[in-house]
Amino acid sequence: MRRILLAATGLAALFAVFAPRALPDGEPVPPAAAAEPPARPRMSPQTEECITCHQSVTPGIVADWLASRHARTTPETALRAEPLARRISVAAADALPEPLRKVAVGCFECHGQAPESHPDTVEHADFKIHPVVTPNDCKTCHPVEVEQFAGSKMAHAHDNLAKNPLFHSLSETLTAGAEVKGGALHVLPPADATRLDTCYGCHGTAVTVSGKRTVSTDLGDFELPVLTGWPNQGVGRINPDGSRGSCAACHTRHEFSLEVARKPFTCGQCHLEPDTPAFEVWQESKHGNLVLSQQQGYTWDAVPWTVGTDFRAPTCAACHASLLVSPGGETIAERTHDYGSRLWVRLFGLPYAHPQPKSGATHEIRNADGQPLPTTFAGAPATSFLISEKEAKRRRAGMTKICAACHGSSVPLAHFAKLDGTIAETNRMTLAATQLVEQAWARGLADRSNPFDEPIERKWMRQWLFYANSVRYGSAMGGPDYATFRNGWFGLTENLREMEEWLALRRKPADGK
Repeated sequence: MRRILLAATGLAALFAVFAPRALPDGEPVPPAAAAEPPARPRMSPQTEECITCHQSVTPGIVADWLASRHARTTPETALRAEPLARRISVAAADALPEPLRKVAVGCFECHGQAPESHPDTVEHADFKIHPVVTPNDCKTCHPVEVEQFAGSKMAHAHDNLAKNPLFHSLSETLTAGAEVKGGALHVLPPADATRLDTCYGCHGTAVTVSGKRTVSTDLGDFELPVLTGWPNQGVGRINPDGSRGSCAACHTRHEFSLEVARKPFTCGQCHLEPDTPAFEVWQESKHGNLVLSQQQGYTWDAVPWTVGTDFRAPTCAACHASLLVSPGGETIAERTHDYGSRLWVRLFGLPYAHPQPKSGATHEIRNADGQPLPTTFAGAPATSFLISEKEAKRRRAGMTKICAACHGSSVPLAHFAKLDGTIAETNRMTLAATQLVEQAWARGLADRSNPFDEPIERKWMRQWLFYANSVRYGSAMGGPDYATFRNGWFGLTENLREMEEWLALRRKPADGK
């Protein structure tokens, strides 16, 4: 085996730099103990060999991993925590592969498991490793989290875009190329690079193995897989082993920090204006103002997350995902990795806001008109694919309980009643826009074969994709500027008038008007 002898500045020095500086109970290390940092768990021989090379080849990766909880504990130790404080969901140590139980979760433990199930596996420094770590690898220790995520809209984000003919058409139209020939504009299919950089950057690509390549380094020649659709950390990425999703989309590699996952900047990688302005709305909300002003005093990586002790105003994770408890230890909300499972209504209009879907695979939905949409163009919901009124009430009560950890009962009651009104009004404005574009189709002023490529169709799309969505996000999360001016009611009303004027200017004489 290739082995490199460690110099005095090798692993030992790195461990000293990144050693945790607190005792197990969280108390500061006394001055006398400062020279003796707590011992780290041992690494597997395979991971130790990975580190010996990669500390010089990719030092940033090694530094991230050494700062991680994975480097500072073992699965067996993690299972000893009290149930609410546990960060691992495997049932017991004997459910883990024996070699993993007593070692730090390192390079080989993530990149070297089940090589036969990973088409991207290659021989690397006498080991079989795969570059693309997938939820199938993470579920060795985190099966509950992976199962929850697998049912979410995020896990199906690639297929919900690629396998829904309407939204595939929308994606292709928005990213199409163009050239001028003979004085006329000709639309071209999107370039592969454009697809990777745009919708599929967040939704996830389909990563496949197309061959192998040899890389020459100072340490020798290494064989690596040639991957299409790579690099990508989209939430619905289709991995070479067939699994869906990238845990690193939120728990960024190689530190996999809970603090990073809980801070809204992570959600803000994708949930941005103009279509899903959740991050910007949160920033301008009272919640965002408080968190950004006081976050230095928050305990971002506590499990469970105690309201009023660890944090005092919510981020995305507090409302949508984290295990929340009261200072007395009462559970307020269970942890979930299905980020829509606490929500009763889907604000993101397609084209109307509607009850949350039962399944994250929304491309399987068919409305009464046979379209792959959760509502008809007239707004009738595809009820068999959407949650029931009873389930919606249960979820709304759960979110109210989260709100009530900081607010009196009158606040969530009035807030959600206001949101109900906003949803009804924005859906009504979308219906008006839909009726106008249907007039254009009926009169031959636009071709409905692609409902996104002509001027009035673009305005119709803006009505629900940008303006109605912004109003609803602004209302739900307390961002009045987004509900009003920033792609809000101002755009919603102006756009509708412009659609009406467009139709008036293009009516044919045969219309008799």
